[in-house]
Formats: sequence, C-alpha cells, structure tokens
Amino acid sequence: MKRILVLGSLAVLTVIIPQTIHAEDKTGKPERPWSNSFSPDKADLVAIGKNTYFILLPSYRLYLEHGKDALVIHVLNETKVVDGVETRVVEERETKDGKLVEVSRNYFAISKTTGDVYYFGEDVDIYKDGKVTGHEGSWLAGENGAKFGLMMPGRPRVGQKYYHEMAPGVAMDRAEITGRDVTFKTLMGTYEKCLRTRETSALNSGSEEKLYGMDTGLIKDGDLVLVNVFCPPKGTIVP
Repeated sequence: MKRILVLGSLAVLTVIIPQTIHAEDKTGKPERPWSNSFSPDKADLVAIGKNTYFILLPSYRLYLEHGKDALVIHVLNETKVVDGVETRVVEERETKDGKLVEVSRNYFAISKTTGDVYYFGEDVDIYKDGKVTGHEGSWLAGENGAKFGLMMPGRPRVGQKYYHEMAPGVAMDRAEITGRDVTFKTLMGTYEKCLRTRETSALNSGSEEKLYGMDTGLIKDGDLVLVNVFCPPKGTIVP
C-alpha cells in the first residue's frame, strides 16, 4: 500500500471485535474505537469479485497522477495463498518526479457473503536510481504476529474506523470513513456519492485523504487524481 506521509520530514456475517481502549474527541466524548480484529469465515473468502468501492477483477487498472508523480494500480491475473486464504495480487507502482520509487504486491480477498475486502499483506520493493534499496513495509498475515485487516467494508458507514494493516512495528495503517456523498471531478468525468476516508497510522502522525468512486475504486489519493481506467471486456483477461 502507498505509505502514509509523516509530518515533519485500499449468510456468514463478519464479526468485528473493536479495541477496548477509547480516546476522547474534542468535545470530551469517547471516540468510536478502531476495529482491530476480524473473524470472517475463511471458507467464504475468495480472490475475485467486487463491492461498490473496491474491485478485484484481473487486468483492472487505475491510473492516478499529479504533475510528475503517478500511481498505477493493476489487479494481476495472479493469486497467492496467505494465512490459509487464496488472495488476489494487486500491484501498485508509484513514481515521484518521473522516477520509480516503490513497487508493491498487495494481497486481498473478498467475502462472498458481505462484500467486505480484507488485506492480507504486501511484498514491497523500494527503489532509488532504478535499483531496489529495501523492502520497508513488507508484511504477511500469519507471520511474525501480523493479522489481516479490513481494506474496504461491503457496506461502509460514516464514522466507521478500522485497521487495514496489523503488523506491529512494521505497518499499522488504518482508515476512518468521513463521507459517503462526496462529488468529485476528474478527467474521467464527475463522480457522485464518493466514499471519503482519512487514513492514518498507529506508527506515525501523518494523515491522508482518499476518495473512492462507485464501481470504480480509488479516484483520489492525497494529491494524486484519477486520469484513466482500464477495464477489460467481460470474459477477457489481459496479462
């Protein structure tokens, strides 16, 4: 997943068990807790499908840009078994000032019953001057104490707060749904009833806003905005 910026320098019901520690908001009232434990029936999870705001169909691609910065999200025709679940591989390629800085292979599965999309980890390559210099942020559910998180609820609600990643000391990204009726214009047209989230991390103090378009997926990620979508014809798979 794209890293959060640091200040200063995606009939069996899903059971969600929230954290028991509550912070207080600015009014002094307890804040809604972050959901950090998820217990879907793993037999109900599959590596292909879609919900309103997240698509796991092979060959589907999103292109986001801002100046010379870009993010390409490509749903690959590949799967990987992680923590006993067959997951879909989604590649993200991030460039800054025209130069490749990160390639990640992310692992997702979707519930056939609820439409919830779960995040099972990622393998990350960090680039500098065309060479891999590290793998910061890599994690897999079921290894080193890491657990899978919720990437996108099948029925998102404003105020919902949940962890995407739960890899202690490595990746602890989380999202709060702050809007469900947002209108946003892109080169692809005007999107209505967009889902807006605010992403933070338990490991740093940064935050970032994202927008998801209905039946499209991510259309705004910080300053990056959707400029193109590739959706192969039904029944075809493009490498």
